[in-house]
Amino acid sequence: MAVTANSTGKRSHWAGVLSWFDNERAATGTAGGDSARRVDWPRLLPFVAMHLGCLGVLWVGVSLTAALLALALYALRMFAITGFYHRYFSHCAFHTSRVAQFVFALLGATGVQRGPLWWASQHRHHHTHSDQAGDVHSARQHGFFWSHMGWFMARENFATRRELIENLWRYPELRFLDRFDGLVPLLLALALYGTGEALAAFAPALHTSGLQLLVWGFCISTVVLYHATFTINSMAHGHGSRRYATRDDSRNNLWLALLTFGEGWHNNHHHFPGSARQGFYWWEIDLTYYGLKVLAALGIIWDLREVPDNLRNQRLQAGTRS
Repeated sequence: MAVTANSTGKRSHWAGVLSWFDNERAATGTAGGDSARRVDWPRLLPFVAMHLGCLGVLWVGVSLTAALLALALYALRMFAITGFYHRYFSHCAFHTSRVAQFVFALLGATGVQRGPLWWASQHRHHHTHSDQAGDVHSARQHGFFWSHMGWFMARENFATRRELIENLWRYPELRFLDRFDGLVPLLLALALYGTGEALAAFAPALHTSGLQLLVWGFCISTVVLYHATFTINSMAHGHGSRRYATRDDSRNNLWLALLTFGEGWHNNHHHFPGSARQGFYWWEIDLTYYGLKVLAALGIIWDLREVPDNLRNQRLQAGTRS
């Protein structure tokens, strides 16, 4: 019996390693019970390695080129995640073409937050069970650390919840990005290294290199992107103000909204999730919405949904004015 258990453990860890390259090889737990809190350690290693990669700055230093590139990649990928992974794939808040859908799914995949189908299915599950027992990343249910960055390491949360994203499952290109979600980040890392080496050779005045762009453009930019995005799970359900009496703990928080391009207007979002605009009023800065308006003006997306006027003033907290 002990031999069987040991063999099962080895197969499980080997499946975790294989899943770095192919998510269909991931070892998953069963819903509920201890599996919901059981971390698959091989899957944790790339996440830890990304953070350790930031220490490379001690060797490669910094240049204006590297810092600006890191900032630009943060902004581009934050927009792709908030505008498309979240507002488009998760909530269908506007329409776009199949080509644009794939392009922005590709950009979102560079954020190293898994594929668009996995992301959307987990987020739809969150809205169904928000801050209740079934919410896998609720700070109320599981605490800050698990809500911030523990839940996606649990085996039961590795698989895409296909039943929640049947409208997207029919696209084979999205299924490919979901299954091989490590491919796009790997290509980005190689492109950054190659670009840095080319600049070192042909534009030495920029004072950069392949390793420097890899550390700043990939590791540092991605880790900051990680933790900025994760704050919506861990902090936006506990820190801020509540305009609407939603059934969860969602809050509006200006600082999180600035950091995440508008996602910090989280109580607004839980009041009417289908809106492409999460800052319901002009003074609520929503950079993602402004970007979506530009794409709409260019004809790349259309039919942006906003909160209807009659719903904007419903379920207001006692003593709250719009």
